[in-house]
Amino acid sequence: MGPEATPPERSRIMAPPKVRSVPLGQPLFWLSAGWRDLRTSPIASLAYGLLFAAVGDVITIFAWYRGHLFIAATSGFLLIAPLLAGGLYEISRRREKGLSTTFFGSLAAGRRNMGELAKLGLLLAVIGLTWERVSTLLFALLAPHIPADLLILLAEAPKYPEHRDLLFIWLISGGVLATLNFAITVVSVPLLLDRQIDFVTAMRTSLRAVDANLRVMIIWAAIVATLTVLSFVTLFFGLIVFMPLIGHASWHAYRDLVE
Repeated sequence: MGPEATPPERSRIMAPPKVRSVPLGQPLFWLSAGWRDLRTSPIASLAYGLLFAAVGDVITIFAWYRGHLFIAATSGFLLIAPLLAGGLYEISRRREKGLSTTFFGSLAAGRRNMGELAKLGLLLAVIGLTWERVSTLLFALLAPHIPADLLILLAEAPKYPEHRDLLFIWLISGGVLATLNFAITVVSVPLLLDRQIDFVTAMRTSLRAVDANLRVMIIWAAIVATLTVLSFVTLFFGLIVFMPLIGHASWHAYRDLVE
């Protein structure tokens, strides 16, 4: 007897997705498509933006004078943001199929592949914890006489060269972890919400998509980072619009990058 045949449907679901190469200006198309989704479902989309802004402001209120806690809470919030945006991906997915949805209806998106999404969330939590520990260690080694407080470091950096070195190393270290987080989530989260696939394959697909479109993804990462910084400058109120825009645009990025 020959080897057992693999059911066609299971083979299709578990096969590693193929990735595409896209034109350099595609991020502008993603933003445009994301804006159309936002305008089509403004109430559901802006509800997510309001929630993100509220969480950001709560973090600021309770951790502003606790620099160590502020760094950990803010970093963790931003690291898991791709998972929290799952409802926005669902709104875009349903609009793509000509279906309407509500805020509460979009919350059901995570149920389709909850186990694998939870595993990815755990990994992102580990990355966040790693950054918190690295940040604390850098302060302890390079500036033991000041608390692990980014605001104090920014105030002290112009006065002391060693503090400027710490700030530079701190930013580079955070940038490396942020880049890793971006590379493994930019495609994997919408992919997990869209298909029954394991989180390792989803992350590998995300990394392959970034590798195949490195210049495009650098531009996209710069756009996301710029909108995030603008949200910080506006005390997170910018997230009310920028978060839904990024979330919807990220869905269109996934649809372009993965066959």
